[in-house]
Amino acid sequence: MSGQSRRVQLSPGYLLHHRPYRDTGRILEVLVREHGRLTLFARGVSGPKSRLAAALQPFQPLLLSFHLGREAGQLSGAECAETVAPLPAGALMAAFYLNELLLKLTSRHDPAPELFDDYRRALERLREAGPAQPTLRLFERRLLWGLGYGLTLSAECDGSPVEAGAFYRFRPSQGLYRVGGDEPGALAGASLLALEREALEGERALADARRLLTAALDECLEGRELATRRVARAVVRKSSHPERE
Repeated sequence: MSGQSRRVQLSPGYLLHHRPYRDTGRILEVLVREHGRLTLFARGVSGPKSRLAAALQPFQPLLLSFHLGREAGQLSGAECAETVAPLPAGALMAAFYLNELLLKLTSRHDPAPELFDDYRRALERLREAGPAQPTLRLFERRLLWGLGYGLTLSAECDGSPVEAGAFYRFRPSQGLYRVGGDEPGALAGASLLALEREALEGERALADARRLLTAALDECLEGRELATRRVARAVVRKSSHPERE
């Protein structure tokens, strides 16, 4: 760590990712409510007798203590903030997708308490074992707002109001513009208004929201591929053509 460090005690956080560091250490990527995304070095946490190893699990609400420097920090303690049910197996890919979005799109040392709360609520919904798609779409929309790329879904790029019975296309650099309903990839106005209200129901609304938000996120990603998307596509291909395996 470079520069002066300061001590932080029992700050709410989540583990987003970790990788090995020396013999028994890890380099942690964490999301901390009052500090944003941080890199923390954790020593002696990979051994079988480590008290921290059991606590440092993804999707588990944590209380983290660390010394924070300009670039990275040093973990000094971690404990479970509360006991929560494990995520259902069918929700794990969705949860790792949320983590990857945060890793790829947020900046370090940029406090985002509202985004932290959105992430916590998304995990709570995934634990309920309901459909994951509405939860993912709403998190994506709120993440874009948090990044400063909020989508205006109630008006076209020229200021005209979006109408429920009309159809639209979306260009990340411009916004929404009206097209004919028979144009491939057209987004229903009703779907856009449902996403604006955060009240997504029905296959059409979810499919339209996914296309629009994917286009907006891809613009932010600037060509970087998400590993979770690649894995999800492979799973779909395998389930569609099991005879090829």
